[in-house]
Amino acid sequence: MDEAGSSASGGGFRPGVDSLDEPPNSRIFLVISKYTPESVLRERFSPFGDIQDIWVVRDKHTKESKGIAFVKFARSSQACRAMEEMHGQCLGPNDTKPIKVFIAQSRSSGSHRDVEDEELTRIFVMIPKSYTEEDLREKFKVYGDIEYCSIIKNKVTGESKGLGYVRYLKPSQAAQAIENCDRSFRAILAEPKNKASESSEQDYYSNMRQEALGHEPRVNMFPFVGEQQSEFSSFDKNDSRGQEAISKRLSVVSRVPFTEEQLFSIFDIVPGLEYCEVQRDPYSNYGHGVVQYFNVASAIYAKYKLHGFQYPPGNRIGVSFIDDGSNATDLLRKMATQMVAAQLASVVWNNPSQQQFMQFGGSSGSQLPQIQTDVVLPSCKKKASPETPVKERLFIVFNPHPLPLDVLEDIFCRFGNLIEVYLVSGKNVGYAKYADRISANDAIATLHGKILNGVRLKVMLADSPREESNKRQRTY
Repeated sequence: MDEAGSSASGGGFRPGVDSLDEPPNSRIFLVISKYTPESVLRERFSPFGDIQDIWVVRDKHTKESKGIAFVKFARSSQACRAMEEMHGQCLGPNDTKPIKVFIAQSRSSGSHRDVEDEELTRIFVMIPKSYTEEDLREKFKVYGDIEYCSIIKNKVTGESKGLGYVRYLKPSQAAQAIENCDRSFRAILAEPKNKASESSEQDYYSNMRQEALGHEPRVNMFPFVGEQQSEFSSFDKNDSRGQEAISKRLSVVSRVPFTEEQLFSIFDIVPGLEYCEVQRDPYSNYGHGVVQYFNVASAIYAKYKLHGFQYPPGNRIGVSFIDDGSNATDLLRKMATQMVAAQLASVVWNNPSQQQFMQFGGSSGSQLPQIQTDVVLPSCKKKASPETPVKERLFIVFNPHPLPLDVLEDIFCRFGNLIEVYLVSGKNVGYAKYADRISANDAIATLHGKILNGVRLKVMLADSPREESNKRQRTY
């Protein structure tokens, strides 16, 4: 048995594998000398709190230390304080190399990196709607030095949503606040701001939190199993499309925790998934997540198909829209436009005989195709002659389906000197030929990564025909 296995005798309680991350962020990861014994680790780290166990990672064959260890504390604040005070320190008088101390990542997160300080200093809280930022600061300053407080407000009315953030200077202070503040605040760690700007990220988490509560009174959030069951029953009672806000973002709640990989695999069934996030909650074993699609139509379809879906078997997930303050009428109008555009594209794509009809607009041949996009497109320009030499060729990838040829031609001719645009039969790709490299580069700069008529485009330089002919042919 290695030293990790024998350490339980000196440390009293030893957590099982399932409780290694309970509470969250209570385990530290150490980079130490290969010659540092466990007794020194216990001596130097026990002043910071109750050590539940110590693991020294060893080679399977030689049983020698790899210079890596884990220390599990009873509380998150203890682990954070140990990290703050011991990182960069030398463990013994004869040690010349300082140790490295990090908060260990959750075993269920699917990630192998160490937790950054930014992820440990910002907390998310539920507050009375009458609270000001000063009230919020006054309540939470007792736990440490606050860098800033912010209250999440409705974009339209400016009223508080009863949610806010508190950012501390140190991770241990944030952990103290979560552990010791009144439970009515439901304080949890906020996710890092790495997906979007602070304002959109605040809306992201505030709305997720509201939807995670369903329509239950705030005081009945998680304490008892009966209330947890009633929270799920509320999904069916409140599944009235006319009363719901509609957006591209969905809140997902499950009795069983899930990882981001699992969440992605479920909702990627519906084309157009943009990203997904999983939110931690120390007061519940529930799984909470948010998914966002590129368009409203995909989000509505995902909610319709996946609300009540059993994953794993026997566990129904609840899916609901996140109110982002947008006008539902406008969103429905956009959704209808996107659905019609997608249906027309499908007809054209699956029935090539209809392409000529669509290209000339049916009976009114002079009618221009409708383009729905936020991209600022230049005005239409004349196409180059088909006999013009090709100076640049662009490769186009469509997600989830190709655009009709008339729409593609209308889009790509706006940059001038377009010779031809065409689709590859049976695939979600196409090409555009230009007589001028500047025009082709302008098309890439304007259209790459953008959404037009509900379809995301990837536009990039294509290999030259000579380069393509030199590629090894596939044998499968």
